[in-house]
Amino acid sequence: MNNSVRILVALAAAGTAIIVTGCGGTSNASPSPAGIESQVSLADYMVELSPSQVQSLQIGRVTMVPFAVDKEAPGSIDFDGDRSVQVFPPYAGKILQMFVHLGDDVRRGQPLYTIESPDLIQAESSLLAASASYQLTSSELKRVEGLRAINGGIPQRELDQATSDERTAEGSLKAARDAVRIFGKSNAEIDAIIASHTIDPALVVRSPLRGKITARNAQPGLYVQPGNPPAPYSVADVSVKWMLANVSESDIPLFHVGQSGEASVMAYPGREFGGKVSKIYATVDPNTHRETIRFQVADPANELRPGMLATFVIRVEEPVQSPAIPSDGVVREPDGTMSAWVTTDRRHFLQRTVKTGLRKDGQVQILAGLQPGQQVVTKGAVFLSNMLQETPTD
Repeated sequence: MNNSVRILVALAAAGTAIIVTGCGGTSNASPSPAGIESQVSLADYMVELSPSQVQSLQIGRVTMVPFAVDKEAPGSIDFDGDRSVQVFPPYAGKILQMFVHLGDDVRRGQPLYTIESPDLIQAESSLLAASASYQLTSSELKRVEGLRAINGGIPQRELDQATSDERTAEGSLKAARDAVRIFGKSNAEIDAIIASHTIDPALVVRSPLRGKITARNAQPGLYVQPGNPPAPYSVADVSVKWMLANVSESDIPLFHVGQSGEASVMAYPGREFGGKVSKIYATVDPNTHRETIRFQVADPANELRPGMLATFVIRVEEPVQSPAIPSDGVVREPDGTMSAWVTTDRRHFLQRTVKTGLRKDGQVQILAGLQPGQQVVTKGAVFLSNMLQETPTD
């Protein structure tokens, strides 16, 4: 500050104020206005404005505002790993047909593709053999039972053997049907195979969940095997996404499952996607010394894309009530300190050094320097600070 302002402070402490006028000069004035004199200290500077100048300001009061205690961290978007799956075939084989395309919506159990599986062919061959054996033993049992009913000349041992053979064949047929059913064939399809005595080599691979096709990596004719990447298809429920935040190692004790927060992405400026912390990973990256926190959020319109960069704001504590004023009422001074301007008569204004904290919805948390209920300049404070800077030096 210039010399004239310093003289003002020294005299104000003695009970006489030299006022910095609206035109930027100083004058030996009468004692400080009531309510102002008692507030002047060696850290205060007073400015007197004309009525027309006061009209260019907005004046309000210091209010109590709840401020959430948040932590910010960088991260990225990903599919919900619990609702995303690579759809491999259960058995090796050559792809015959593919029924859906990238981006298609699919329902649970919907056919995705078929393969020609040697294992299915073998299972169906065993089914046909077991069916033929059952039919033969059933016919033989009926023949023996008929002859015994007519003349009773059939030994009991022969009847028992026929009954045992029929039951053994029936068990084998049930086992063969179950073996084919494992490949996804329905009872109706199994009955059709038995009735037509024809092998159906097409193994249908169905979607294990409802969602959207997020990857297609195969074409008809390609030989595929279980677990051999890439999977022919990937399916994900895109209505829920994971946001993976990388938090600082020093902040780890502040986080726990269930905390709420928001995430923002560059694709949708000004928008926030809310959710909750669903998992805190167990290890810290030794290179970055950051830990991953999983944040689950609903995305019914499928606006978020895996791989998007995101900024996460996670609420680590309950909101705290603190004195606050609008951000336009706080001025950063050339020496780096923050200041605000208080008044009791809406004409004389005192500069106060303040300590600021969190910011929320245009409000600045005041940690020191102001008290709730004080009248302060809420818009135009920089105008008053500039007046002090422009006061002529001796």
